[in-house]
Amino acid sequence: MNKKKILVVDDNEDICLTIKQYLELYHYFVEAVHSGSEALRIINNNFDLIILDIMMEGIDGMELCSMIRDRVDCPIIFVSAKTLEEDKIQALSVGGDDYISKPFSLKELKARIDCHLRREERIRSNERQLLSSKNITIDLLANEVFCKGVKLHLTKKEYEIMKLLMLNKNMVFSKERIFESVWGLDSESQLETVTESIKNIRKKIRSLDPEHSYIKTLYGLGYKWDVTYEKG
Repeated sequence: MNKKKILVVDDNEDICLTIKQYLELYHYFVEAVHSGSEALRIINNNFDLIILDIMMEGIDGMELCSMIRDRVDCPIIFVSAKTLEEDKIQALSVGGDDYISKPFSLKELKARIDCHLRREERIRSNERQLLSSKNITIDLLANEVFCKGVKLHLTKKEYEIMKLLMLNKNMVFSKERIFESVWGLDSESQLETVTESIKNIRKKIRSLDPEHSYIKTLYGLGYKWDVTYEKG
């Protein structure tokens, strides 16, 4: 099991060390830095969660959060001696996910960390089960396709073609390759069934989303998933 990586940003070295030692007891990997500028140098190291102090010299926590929020999507927990409601509101408005006032309990900090990481795991798990492209979403567990939230009534082969193309966006598939992947080499169906199936898929999508085409024909080569806006 991979250790979760946590970044602690606080100019108080004792607090950093205390948090680091405590969380490492629970098998977290913890990296601690003592300024916003130090944090900026390592912020792209794929941390799973960031613990961020507000009152620091130079780049403070609020400013740092605003600077990195569009670069990282992990939870950010503010820790601060500031206790006013407006400080908490501002911290959340600049991209923070939680706020703990100093002094705080290490047990409570860990509980909140665990809670945020569990939520992230649930979100990522759901994302792995859904495949989306513009207005089309495939639920890979339910084997269902939705266009603008409306279920498309596809045959099994039509569904398999869409899944094949969406999983391999911008990759060109010949009719022969689609036939082999979806129908199998031993099928008694004709190669032209691929053309008919794609025609049906396009028709069903167009009934709900006439402004976009999703399956592009490359004459003499085959088909690929390529979203194109149809109307100006």
